Amino acid sequence: MSRSRRSRFVLACCAVLACTMLLASSAAAQKRVALVIGNSAYVHAGALANPANDAQAIAAALQDQGFEVLLGLDLDKSGFDGKVRDFSRVLSEAEAGVFFYAGHALQVSGRNYLVPIDGALKGERDLDFETVALDFVLKQMELEREGKTSIVFLDACRDNPIARNLARSMGTRSAGVGRGLAQVQAGVGTFVAYSTQPGNVALDGEGRNSPFTAALSRAIRAPGRNLTAVMIDVRKEVLDATGGKQVPWDHSALTGEFYFHLASAPGAMPKIGPGESAATTGALQERLRQLEEQLESKADQQQTLSLLRLEQLRERLRQLDEASRADQQRIFDTYRKSGGSSDPNSRNALNREVGSIQVQMARRGEQQKALRDDIAKLEAEIGPKREAQGAAK
Repeated sequence: MSRSRRSRFVLACCAVLACTMLLASSAAAQKRVALVIGNSAYVHAGALANPANDAQAIAAALQDQGFEVLLGLDLDKSGFDGKVRDFSRVLSEAEAGVFFYAGHALQVSGRNYLVPIDGALKGERDLDFETVALDFVLKQMELEREGKTSIVFLDACRDNPIARNLARSMGTRSAGVGRGLAQVQAGVGTFVAYSTQPGNVALDGEGRNSPFTAALSRAIRAPGRNLTAVMIDVRKEVLDATGGKQVPWDHSALTGEFYFHLASAPGAMPKIGPGESAATTGALQERLRQLEEQLESKADQQQTLSLLRLEQLRERLRQLDEASRADQQRIFDTYRKSGGSSDPNSRNALNREVGSIQVQMARRGEQQKALRDDIAKLEAEIGPKREAQGAAK
């Protein structure tokens, strides 16, 4: 290989390796958190088929993109409040916060209220005690987070018997109970998306997930798409799936582009924190020195690219191992917080939450196994070549 060709090849290898290591470090540099809630098992209204499934689908999609996810399934009022409190505590350190809700909700006098599974609305006064106001959640997402991103997805515009019962109890004031959800005027840096246009009712769908969630969970995973493009894809898919009956809607006060898939963000290398810059730079320089030596010793291009691929696979496996350890800690913390409650509803909610974490761990375990198999194959391919080159020397 000529010196000029070797130099160009080294530069290409440098770029690939630098991207790999810097993107790996971005998980710590760009903390992103999400609260995902799905309420299906309503006590005072008809049970909903899909919200718990919808929440698990979105939680998995966000975790695949590096989000720290707080998942709540079939939450009563106390559980709902607790999840929002936990979410608020981690938001201040996060560059991006996402809130997803599937379940019953209603609008009264232009305000939106999310309904826990034990919500019983016998009169207007019950709204503040039995539900969680959406503007309260938005306030927690915006407090002390100037210049950061808040994203809300509401798959909650379903036909709602709770709203009808409340309207009957309000008599002449029943006009204040609107159909579907009201449009939210979000603060700067906030994006709010609805499963259908404000004031309309969305469909539950015939499959495991609602049309909106099915489309959103796929779009979140798609590389190269900013949030605007994600919502366009979701809107097209939902329109097609519902024969034009349901039109996802959004309101944006964002001041820049947002990408779920960090590697797709154009022209931006993730920042490395002050405490890790020296170690990361040193590791990168050492690895590049090794690549230079391999090229100088007439190592072929394919082998060097294989070595780069091996580094990428090992880094991805390390990230998944860390995520699994974090999930194990989450399970431990969940059981510890429950305090051994003997209440059947609390136990069921606990088992569902732990079960959802275990499902995610099982899915991740399959990815880890596939990565280990790929790593073993690459190591087996590279090993004999290294021995042959050593003998040639």
